[in-house]
Order: sequence, then structure tokens, then C-alpha cells
Amino acid sequence: MNLDKYFKKAELIPTIIQEKSTGEVLMLAYMNKESFAKTLETGYTWFWSRSRQELWNKGATSGHLQKVVEIFSDCDDDTILITVEQTGAACHTGNHSCFYTQIK
Repeated sequence: MNLDKYFKKAELIPTIIQEKSTGEVLMLAYMNKESFAKTLETGYTWFWSRSRQELWNKGATSGHLQKVVEIFSDCDDDTILITVEQTGAACHTGNHSCFYTQIK
């Protein structure tokens, strides 16, 4: 699969992770071509860490893996939505979702 069309605007693409069974948005992270390809190849989510400047496999150290169910792109091919089967917490804080702080 040629991934170039997803990276025409930037080297990183925002990726929304949603729990398939509940529809809950779990997190947002960024993928580069290599992490996107590894996600497609392995069936588990891989991202590009902007702070560490390296690939990371979600859950590799915590055991809180994200098994890919479906992958969608938006109408402009510049954002990815991945539905997953989440094992444990998605957030590094221990919360199930990264979106737990209500603003309004």
C-alpha cells in the first residue's frame, strides 16, 4: 500500500484512536510513514513520539495494547481514525481515555 497520499501536507499525521466496542475516543497521537506502515503490518498501533523523536508501540512496556480493528482516513486524507480493542488504560496517567478532563 502506498502511504504517500496521507503525507502530502506534513511528515506527521494526527491519528485519533477510538474504542470499537464503546465508540469512546481514547487518545490522539501522531504517525509518520514508518509508524503507519508498522501499524498496518503488525495489527497494533505504532506512533511517532514528537518529544522523544522515536517510534513507539502503544502498550509495549505497559501491556495496554491497542489491537487495530479498522482504519479510516478523513475526506482530505490528512487525519486517520483507528478503531481498536483496548487492553487496559489508553492514557499514560492510568485513565482509560486521555480525554477525562471536562472543560465545560
